[in-house]
Amino acid sequence: MARAIWTGVITFGLVSVPVGLYSAVGDHTVHFHQLQRGSADRVRNRRVNERTGKEVPAEDIVKGFEVAEGEYVVVEPDELDEIAPGRSQTIDISDFVDLGDVEPVHFDRTYYIAPRGKEYTKVYELLRAALAESGKAGIATFVMRGKQYLTALRAEEKLLVLQTLHWADEVRDPGQELPDLPSGRAGKGKERDMAIQLIEALDAAWDPARYHDTYQEKVRELVRAKAEGEEIAVAEEAPQATNVVDLMGLLQGSLDQAQSARDQEPTAPRQKKTAARRTRQPRAKKETATKKAPPKATRASATPRGGRRSELRQLSKTDLYQRATAQDIAGRSKMSRDELIDALARTGHRRVKSVA
Repeated sequence: MARAIWTGVITFGLVSVPVGLYSAVGDHTVHFHQLQRGSADRVRNRRVNERTGKEVPAEDIVKGFEVAEGEYVVVEPDELDEIAPGRSQTIDISDFVDLGDVEPVHFDRTYYIAPRGKEYTKVYELLRAALAESGKAGIATFVMRGKQYLTALRAEEKLLVLQTLHWADEVRDPGQELPDLPSGRAGKGKERDMAIQLIEALDAAWDPARYHDTYQEKVRELVRAKAEGEEIAVAEEAPQATNVVDLMGLLQGSLDQAQSARDQEPTAPRQKKTAARRTRQPRAKKETATKKAPPKATRASATPRGGRRSELRQLSKTDLYQRATAQDIAGRSKMSRDELIDALARTGHRRVKSVA
């Protein structure tokens, strides 16, 4: 069982609950030791005095802020703790906001929050349920390891999650930092329409398990191949920049390729997975998303036509397209999402055999 990396209390109003903070993610990166070339000798980093060249013990290292060239103000670790008495052990919620209003650039790290004992689970669940019901996130600050964090406390299905946020002055203005940003609308109407069609053709339900760190897999394969004396595969070259003159042709080719790939997928309708952690939507939407579907064998007879159309609207365009493929609806590759819904509703549900 994981150990808490921080313990303290969450406060909202006059209510408080003791909690522990736990890492929500782990690192799967392949880690290497540093060696001197031509030998198996480890190379290690050491802290040395740049003037004397001698190694300095960790207990003799202090923090120093340079106020002038060669002149420092020295700050001890306990002095940093003393200027934040109490607050280093408190996650103090000051506001509740819509999580969707927080721009993604502000998000940093994710942590799980757990009550520190069974006797605190009732207050913990009260806060979690209230956040889930309201669709809000609690904005709070706390101090950990000598640094103050701005955070968003949000509710998931069974627990609270703490998201650290970047402070406003840490987020850079793209207009000042980036060169050559477009000054107006780029591309013609047909180009934009085709780009939108390509996005819709590649539309899919969010499933994180579909995606893998292929680079780390190749690093592991490289290590294995070198250990066994095998030939090492060379990566493909990066694609060249698109020529504006060829843009329409490349968009059309991309769209044809995406639609062809969809046509070759198994024809059995793939049910859209319900997100287990849906916290930004009001409870009414959450209940709709997590409502259990009736058994496949009885769905066609139990669902009236109006309910059929409502059921279809819960699916992504990818799922609709797969159903249209399974029912061999003509012209499906050129249909919009609404047109697919209309066509499927008119055709009616047909039971489709899964393709192994």
